[in-house]
Amino acid sequence: MGKLRAGKAAFVPSNGTVMAARTVTFTEGETVFDVLRRETRASGIHMEYASNPMFNSVYIEGINNLYEFDCGELSGWMYRVNGWFPNYGSNSYTLKQGDEIEWVYTCDLGDDVGGGYAAGTQG
Repeated sequence: MGKLRAGKAAFVPSNGTVMAARTVTFTEGETVFDVLRRETRASGIHMEYASNPMFNSVYIEGINNLYEFDCGELSGWMYRVNGWFPNYGSNSYTLKQGDEIEWVYTCDLGDDVGGGYAAGTQG
């Protein structure tokens, strides 16, 4: 919390959870990004992203007004599915029944949340 930009602490819930765990339904072919976009809208949680058509990629810039770089140059949002941090965009991860999605905010390029470069390999 001490690294957060001025005025950003108000956007971090006291328990650290922006959106409580929930069971959601999805249709075949939907991605992690599709679910994030739908669920944040349904919950009234601000979410901002940037699309890069050249790479067919979506980058999550901010959730709940907490953005990349708000906690230092290595901070931003990461996602994991079933405990694994994929090394590609959330719009490229097609969901399967039973998948568990988590979005976490890192202040140290994933090292502080178990998603550093070594976690990028599934095993």
